Amino acid sequence: MEFKHTSVLLQETIEQLHIRPDGIYVDGTLGGGGHSLEICRRLTTGRLIGIDQDECAIAAATERLKDYQDKVTIVRSNYAQMKEVLEELGIQKVDGILLDLGVSSYQLDTPERGFTYRVEDAPLDMRMDKRQSLTAREIVNEYSEMELYRIIRDYGEDRFAKNIAKHIVRARKEKPIETTGELNAVIRGAIPMKVQATGGHPSKRTYQAIRIELNHELEVLQEHLDEMIEMLNDGGRICVITFHSLEDRIVKSNFKKNENPCTCPPDFPVCVCGKKSKGHVAVRKPILPTEEEISENSRSKSAKLRVFEREEK
Repeated sequence: MEFKHTSVLLQETIEQLHIRPDGIYVDGTLGGGGHSLEICRRLTTGRLIGIDQDECAIAAATERLKDYQDKVTIVRSNYAQMKEVLEELGIQKVDGILLDLGVSSYQLDTPERGFTYRVEDAPLDMRMDKRQSLTAREIVNEYSEMELYRIIRDYGEDRFAKNIAKHIVRARKEKPIETTGELNAVIRGAIPMKVQATGGHPSKRTYQAIRIELNHELEVLQEHLDEMIEMLNDGGRICVITFHSLEDRIVKSNFKKNENPCTCPPDFPVCVCGKKSKGHVAVRKPILPTEEEISENSRSKSAKLRVFEREEK
């Protein structure tokens, strides 16, 4: 199947990156290379490093960016290893970093990847990196009821988390839950019918929770934003596109902390903690997709773009 993915907030992101023709840029979630292609078009002597853990994305982006191969280095890795990837390439600082945190349309539309609840007989997989051994099947069948409740509550923000966890544990005592269809049936049984009639697909939040847990999505984001800001040259920018409130909260609070890291009590006349600002939040409110983009690509509906600019003090 061809790797298809429509880049969300494409023009807005390119505009916010303030691309310099001789700059060095990192696309930490390369995907099909849509954002990267637009970056490459603006480079003369500059360079792009594209990182992705999905082998299908790597193949698709390599093909898409082939006209710019003298400017592009593509690495199969997680953006958590960005610092190590850059060090291996002899790069200490960059002029811009992009993270597009959504699941690609290709991953959602390829049933055997197990990301979508819309196909009934797909395996429970959900791995972003197929080199990883743990899959969604193990989480569903081996996590304790308490662990399932925790991830569905915290990562899925589902008010029926306790009941869903209980139903999963009860069902798997009869036989292991193997497919998306089997999991969907269990989730439907845990959510009142009147809620299902109005609240969208009943499985959506649980699938989000399992995917986040399996791929350590929130930990990776939380643990590496500071490091990425440190990698930026003075005036360099990091653009992060999120697709749900959990990611957006992490990005928003991290950018705020990097802008104003002072921990002194507000009534202190001068700062004594010594923590210095790393720069500023470049756009006060997140940039949202236009109505036109949402009508053309419904998956862009929940996207938010936040931007931070590095400033050496």
